[in-house]
Amino acid sequence: MADYPGRVLIIAGSDAGGGAGIQADIKTVTALGGYAATAITAITVQNTLGVSAVHAVPVDIVVAQARAVLDDIGADIIKTGMLGTSELVEAVADLLADYPAIPLVLDPVMVATSGDQLVSEAAARAIGARLVPRAALVTPNAPEAEKLTGLTVATTQEQADAGKALVEAGAQAALVKGGHLAGDIITDVLVTPQMTMMFETGRQHTTNTHGTGCTLASAIAAHLAQGHDLPDAIEQAGRYLSEAIRRAPGFGSGHGPVHHAWRADR
Repeated sequence: MADYPGRVLIIAGSDAGGGAGIQADIKTVTALGGYAATAITAITVQNTLGVSAVHAVPVDIVVAQARAVLDDIGADIIKTGMLGTSELVEAVADLLADYPAIPLVLDPVMVATSGDQLVSEAAARAIGARLVPRAALVTPNAPEAEKLTGLTVATTQEQADAGKALVEAGAQAALVKGGHLAGDIITDVLVTPQMTMMFETGRQHTTNTHGTGCTLASAIAAHLAQGHDLPDAIEQAGRYLSEAIRRAPGFGSGHGPVHHAWRADR
């Protein structure tokens, strides 16, 4: 497995500040030894203080980018991030139907760390209806899990309940993240039809958390693309992210980026 790079096609938006979105995805997959290809869905005017503008890429161009990659380079995993409109979600779902053998890691990006809303309500509904049933893994944080399931998510039991609801909706697995919940221990809850598993990490009290959701999902995708099983991919991705947060460079005046390339430090 270690000698196989693993191809990850990322369908997501661009972050001008480099901490989240496509930029974080590419950095993460590359840092973990994978091969990252992209289909960019939107250009955001964004830094650590927030998102001030979004320019959507035409839906047909998003789909064409993805097909160009899939029909030539191929992919072992497809990872989706920011899909801002219901039209785009529907088009991506139709695209994925043409490549049924490629697993989907669905990061249902709906709200930025800064609190900015990144998708329309119609898009959020479409993600639940069209992409959750296609996902090999869906990775919502607590607010996203609430939006997708209609359930309250404030405890680890409620995380598990939301994960079960997502699996019942068709996802092969759901990782409901606990970073938005209170406590010095962050618990992410993995639910599959066969098991429920918890992953615990000590909370780092820092504002350098911009792009952590994108980073974790891409790290999981990279490990899956290299042949790791799901629990191991999640465990290793969590360790990578924790160290990236610990070594954050401290850039910006708001929610700063993590240090994706920490493995290259000498």
